[in-house]
Formats: sequence, structure tokens, C-alpha cells
Amino acid sequence: RLTEVRLTEVRLNTSENHCIVEDSSLVFTLVPPYILVISVLGIIFNVFVLMVFCLHKKACTVAEIYLSNLAGADLALVFCLPFWADHARIFYDWPFSESLCKVTSAVIYMNAFCSIYFLVLVSIDRYVALVHSLSHERICRPFYAKLGCLFVWVFGLVSALPIFIYRKLEFNPQSNLTQCSLDLPLNQYLMYEVRVIMFSFIIPVIIILFCTVKIIQSLSNRLMEGLKPQRTEQKTTTLILAVLLAFLICWVPLHVTKILDVLQNTGILKCHITLIVIQQVSVYFAFFNSVLNPILYIIIGKSFRNRSKEFFKEPNTGLAYYKYNLYIHKYISEVHLHIAF
Repeated sequence: RLTEVRLTEVRLNTSENHCIVEDSSLVFTLVPPYILVISVLGIIFNVFVLMVFCLHKKACTVAEIYLSNLAGADLALVFCLPFWADHARIFYDWPFSESLCKVTSAVIYMNAFCSIYFLVLVSIDRYVALVHSLSHERICRPFYAKLGCLFVWVFGLVSALPIFIYRKLEFNPQSNLTQCSLDLPLNQYLMYEVRVIMFSFIIPVIIILFCTVKIIQSLSNRLMEGLKPQRTEQKTTTLILAVLLAFLICWVPLHVTKILDVLQNTGILKCHITLIVIQQVSVYFAFFNSVLNPILYIIIGKSFRNRSKEFFKEPNTGLAYYKYNLYIHKYISEVHLHIAF
């Protein structure tokens, strides 16, 4: 399951049988440090990205607004992972409160949901910029980009409410473990999973693929006609395509295994240990995307590298600029206070 960070379970109930998975000491040895590494690197890299985008004196472009919100979603995810690392360390016995079970699970789900829709927005932006360039300036403005991001955050929060409501701590006497799991009857769980697959995978991926194909066609047509796209637009588009590809590589396996899980729980597919292991491995592979995005910004995004250099080198940008503004605002407030008295 998307929000269930558990590589192995002692038993998995299906409509026909019990599928028994042997515990593996190797799993308990490798998973916790892997999650912690992802957490530490994810926090460092995504905080750096947010600082460069948000504290730089230059205003963000529309694409950068979407990417900064994507970094915010990734940061929220990696902040929750250490709890699941400790969960794996003690053989998948949940050691924390039920509230933490609900919150961390909901945040992980909301991250996955918001991330893909931020990529939908940035795909549409690149599509309009290259395929309908005359309408780009009118439609794709920073104000509308921020409004779109706000809508995605609200939509993601609402979509995560069922996770927050129905996630509960349950003691499993068969495994002698306290599990943080969804407390739903099988038929309701299947309906919920189908909705998740539709709205957090199939629909957004169709939009992303449509925009990507049109973008590639537009670039190819311009090259065939001897017209070169603007250098800035081309570099931005290359970065966006790389981010989209990385997201699909990291997240598609998880959603495919979720579809197979639904088929398994309806009895169409028989329970198979290999499928269970692949499903849980795909969860951890998806988390790596939160670390990969900032690396892509640095390797491919020349504009981001330039922003980073300015952020740390120029005296009137970055941290110096931010601290200077804080000082000026504080000074003006004190002056107004003295005048008032």
C-alpha cells in the first residue's frame, strides 16, 4: 500500500488464502539505514533547493514556482521517514502513538498526491510555452501558478483525510506486532484503492504523457524547420523532462504493484510472495525520488546552478539579502514605534 512502509509482513489476508512471508533479518538490517540516508539527504537537498528558490532576490519563474512546491512536498515526506526507519528497526512493530501513525501516513500519501499534480502543472506550463507560445504570457503567470499550487495543496490535504481518519493501531496476535494500518472492510478498501489509482496515477500520468509527447513533437518540428527554441526555454524544458522521467521511473512501479494488489485482493490473482516483496520494495524505491530531484536541478539545471552561485556569492542576494531585509523591516518597525510614542 502507498502509505504503508513495510517490506515484509508475517501474513497477508486474501479472499482465498493466507499468504505467508518469511521474516528476513537482512531486511531488518538494510531497510532502516537506507531510510535514514534518504531522510538526511532529502532534508539537506530539499532545504537547499527551497532556500535558493525562495530566498533569492530574483522572482521565481512559473516553472520554478512549481519545482519549489515539489521540493516542499518532498521535504514533508522525508521528515516523516525516520519514524518508519525506527519502525523497521524493531521488526515492524509500531512504537509510537496512534496520532503519529495517522499524521505520518497522511503526510506520505499527501506528498505522493501533490508531487504528481505539481508535475501535471509544470507539464501543462511547458506544453503551453512551446505548443501555444502566443497564449503563454497571458495564461501562465506567477499569480496563476501560485493559485494552482494552493489548489493542489488543498486537494492533497482533502484526499489524505481518509488516511488520517481510518489509520489505526491494531495488535496482530499472529505476529505479536502492533501495526499501523488502514482499518477498512475489504470492499471499502478496494473501492478506496481504485479511486487512489485513478486520481493519483492514471489521470495525471495521461495528462503528463500527452503534454510530454506534444512538447517533444514541437521541439522536433522546430528543429526540422530550422527554428531553434529560445535557449532559456530549451534548458528549462530539458530539466522538466528529466524530472518527469525520474518521477515516472521511481513511482510507476509502486502504482503498478498497487493495481496488482487490488487484483490479488479481489481473487483475480493468487497471493504470491514475490509480488508482496516487489510491492514493498517499490515503496522504498519511490522515496528515492525525493533525493533525486535536487540532484537533477544541480546537474541539468544551469539556471538553478547560477541562482545557487549568486545566492552564496553576491552580497545583495541569498542569505545576506534575506538578513538585510529582516534588519530593515525590524528597523522600520522600531522607528514607527518610536514615532507612535
